[in-house]
Formats: sequence, structure tokens, C-alpha cells
Amino acid sequence: MASRSMSGGGGISAPRTRVGRYELGRTLGEGTFAKVKFARNIETGENVAIKILDKEKILKHKMIGQIKREISTMKLIRHPNVIRMYEVMASKTKIYIVLEFVTGGELFDKIATKGRLKEDEARKYFQQLINAVDYCHSRGVYHRDLKPENLLLDANGVLKVSDFGLSALPQQVREDGLLHTTCGTPNYVAPEVINNKGYDGAKADLWSCGVILFVLMAGYLPFEESNLMSLYKKIFKADFTCPPWFSSSAKKLIKRILDPNPQTRIIISELIENEWFKKGYQPPVFEQEEVSLDDVNAIFNEAADSQNLVVERREVRPSTPTTMNAFELISTSQGLNLSTLFEKHMGLVKRETRFTSKRPANEIISKIEETAVPLGFDVKKNNYKMKLHAEKTGRKGHLSVATEIYEVAPSLYMVELRKAGGDTLEFHKFYKNLSTGLKDIVWKSAEEAKEEVNAGAGISSS
Repeated sequence: MASRSMSGGGGISAPRTRVGRYELGRTLGEGTFAKVKFARNIETGENVAIKILDKEKILKHKMIGQIKREISTMKLIRHPNVIRMYEVMASKTKIYIVLEFVTGGELFDKIATKGRLKEDEARKYFQQLINAVDYCHSRGVYHRDLKPENLLLDANGVLKVSDFGLSALPQQVREDGLLHTTCGTPNYVAPEVINNKGYDGAKADLWSCGVILFVLMAGYLPFEESNLMSLYKKIFKADFTCPPWFSSSAKKLIKRILDPNPQTRIIISELIENEWFKKGYQPPVFEQEEVSLDDVNAIFNEAADSQNLVVERREVRPSTPTTMNAFELISTSQGLNLSTLFEKHMGLVKRETRFTSKRPANEIISKIEETAVPLGFDVKKNNYKMKLHAEKTGRKGHLSVATEIYEVAPSLYMVELRKAGGDTLEFHKFYKNLSTGLKDIVWKSAEEAKEEVNAGAGISSS
């Protein structure tokens, strides 16, 4: 696919990378092997998310066959509660998976801000989750890593499960080349998976759905221990207690799902007949379309002709912070609610956080470096992006933070810090310490400044 120039004044003044007909924007998330970027189809103007995988790492782990299978199956899946996969492209070094982009944020942000859900609302999301999981299982695709980050909401509040079929991608492949799914979030993982003795993907997925249902209605996890061995013991015995506000039928159902023995655990066909589950149930409505796998076959064809390859093209411009256009700015907020754009609620456990500053970009960079180094971080800079890497190992390996600066208006910058590796709670602790050192450069609106003064005087503004 050749790169086309964008017709009309796109108003984008920073160097942009183009892959096929997509223009790449900011990074939405990253892991060891994959990165997800916001992108725009320049022919239709549609916003998408592109998952970028490193070909070399996949080859090294001999995963081509498995990834081709999973991507092919995912492309065939068309369900209202599963993130759509539109197409797949490859360059010489990377594989690009083009996915539906949803703007409603994570379902669990809702709980973090508003607290637990009422039983009827929790049931509505749980029904959508089971619809998605059941449909994918019927196509032979298992998630294996269902957890809050994978549950997104679209602009209409409809649940969308992400990363289905991508669960066996290399983030879970250890150096020995085996699949160890246990490095997922252990709180959501079924006992037989932790045991690493081989397991039934459908039964393990349903256990994770049970934990998710519990969290939706309780506002906290059923199995929570700071010590990993104590946590595993609780999971193996399914040692948990339902809070008193759960209805007795909900309690019964959760006990049937969180059964540590996969042989006697409820299965989805029985769950769908359960009285509690059936209340207000609406089966999903969707059409099965004709889907082509030509693009998947083309990129995995060993003798791939170079005509099937795309090229990452970067427009060369002087080195300045990336300018963020209005669409991207909106995409950073929850839906179109711009009040959450520059988050005041720093208490939330999220994997990214951002602040604004009116100081020059190079001053912001120096200040972050100056503050991060004494906190025990190694700093690598590349133009207006930085990678901060903790020298000490934390609970989940070294904490690693990616920082990027965007110009959102003349001389107003947005600084985004994203957890690229390590533990989310450690990331928050780090951010708290960092923001203390950055308070001179963080810009506050008049309202926020007033709130701070009030807070200092002990007056609550909420």
C-alpha cells in the first residue's frame, strides 16, 4: 500500500508517521512486545487503534503459526461486545493490527470514580461480557487473560472486550518459549492456570468473569493479599466472602462460578439458564458479514512479495513536541467529557496520568529528569519523549515509565506519563513523588488553585 499525502489542510504540524492509509498518533499503551497507537484512516477520517508487534521477537519465539491462527480467527469475529479487528498489515520489521477504537474508557474507571455498581447494572455488563466470551469460545478462541483493563466501554456505554485472541501473543512468552499465562494479573486467574498443569480455556475464562462480576458489585477484589503465596492459597481454596448487600441468588451464582474445581464449576450453557443471570437479558443483535483473510495470508506468506509490505514513512520536520489535534485531544478524555481531560482525581489506579504546563518544553524535560534521577531512575531522552527506568526491582520487575510531551495550544503543553512496565501501584507512588518535585511547572486553572488553597485550609470543595 503506497503512502498517500493528505489532501486538504490537516492542521498537523509535527512529524507524523504514516503506515498504509493510516496516520499514527499518540501511544495508547505499551507492553514488552507490543505497542498500541491511536491512528486515523486518512481516506475515511475514522479513528482506530493500531497494535504494533515486533516481527523479530515473534520469529524468535516461533510463534508465527499461532499468531496467524489467532489473528485469522479474530478477524472472523464480528460481535457487538468484542473489539473489531479491521485489517492486518506488515512492514519488514513490524506487524500492524488495526482495531476498533472506543472512547468510553475502561469499565473499571467507573467503579474507581463512582464506587461499586448496583446489582442490575452489574448484571447488564456481566451479560454483555458472557455474550462476548461465549461467542468467542464457540469460534475456538479463548481469552486467557480477562481482567479490568480488557473491558472497555464505547461512547454509548456498551461493553467491548479487547485483546481477545491476542492473549497468546508474546507478552506471556517467557524466555523458554513456553506459554505461561500466570504472569497475567493473578487476582483474576483460575487456580488450575496458576497450577500450570494445562487447563481448559473456557473454564478458566469463566472463573475470571466470576471475579469481574464480584468486583463490579462489591467494589473490591474477592482474593486480595499483598503476599503472593497467601493470595494463591486463597484462590486454590476459593476462600472469599460475599458482602451482605449481594442478593442470595447472586451469592449462589458467584459460588458456582468461583468453584476451584474446574470439573464441577458451572459452564456457560448452564449459566445462561440461571434465574439471576436471565433477569432483563437481551441477546446480542448482529449480522454475520463476509470477511476476507487475504491480508492475513499475505503478511504471513513466507515468500511475502514486497508488494504486500507497507512502509512506515515519517515526514521530516524540525524537532518540536508533537502537536495534538482536537480529535486526539478528545480521544484522551472519557467519551466527550472534557472535564476529565486533565485529571484532578489522582487517587485512581490508572496506568497513565497527565498534567499541563505553560513552561517551555525543554524546561519540562529537564525538570522531570532532575526530579526522577534522585528517585532512583535512569533517564533516556529522544527529542520530546523520555523513558524512565527504575534501577531497583519492584513487585513486578523494574518500574518503567514512558513520558511524552504534546503541544495542545500555543505555549500550553500536555505531559503524559505512562506505565510501560512494572506495578501500577508503584507507578502511582512514583508519580506522587515526582509531582511534588514538579509543582512549579504544573499549570493549574484558577478553580484548581482555589481548591488547593481550600484543601490547605481544611475546606472540602466536593
